[in-house]
Amino acid sequence: MNKQTIITADDHPLLLKGLNDLLFEKNYNIIGSAHNGQEAYNLIIDKKPNIAILDIQMPFMSGIEIARKCRIHAPETKVIFITLYKEKELYDQAQHLNINGYILKEFALEEIETCLEQVAKGEHYYSPKLQELLGVTSGEDTILDVLTPSERKILRLIASDKTNKEIASLLFISYRTVEKHRSNMIVKLQLKPKTNSLLIWAKEHHQKLR
Repeated sequence: MNKQTIITADDHPLLLKGLNDLLFEKNYNIIGSAHNGQEAYNLIIDKKPNIAILDIQMPFMSGIEIARKCRIHAPETKVIFITLYKEKELYDQAQHLNINGYILKEFALEEIETCLEQVAKGEHYYSPKLQELLGVTSGEDTILDVLTPSERKILRLIASDKTNKEIASLLFISYRTVEKHRSNMIVKLQLKPKTNSLLIWAKEHHQKLR
């Protein structure tokens, strides 16, 4: 069984059962389910799951409201929205709140595993199918927009297994400048400041860096 603990929430009983059945079939560890927003929030606070999969529109408290509260009271719980709604406004709100995942119910069967895998690794997953419908750029493209041309150049070299010393020599800058760029990128990309986190990220996204 997948070690990540998960709670699910949807005010439509059949849709909630369908989601749970799908996750159980794939051996995910569901530790609770809720039928409205208040129940979902209480479950998150009580059980502190790794991941909360929430419908956006629910009675008593919406997925958006739950996510806002979780940022303060349950910051370790990663939030995934799964919804029928295709409104750009909701998508923009999710991005503004830095929601970890966002998929449509109609594509859940084919996207939920990929979404959960990405979110469990600390990455974000916004449904490519939804982005296509809305005509928006991918979350990765948006993330890369925060990097300067110099930072992207350094990331490309990091992805090629160049050391700080080699990068400094190739770009005619100081070793300390390379270190400063690396620190800035770790903050901008919201990575954990641990050994090789930037190298791992650069290798996973090297195609986007070209």
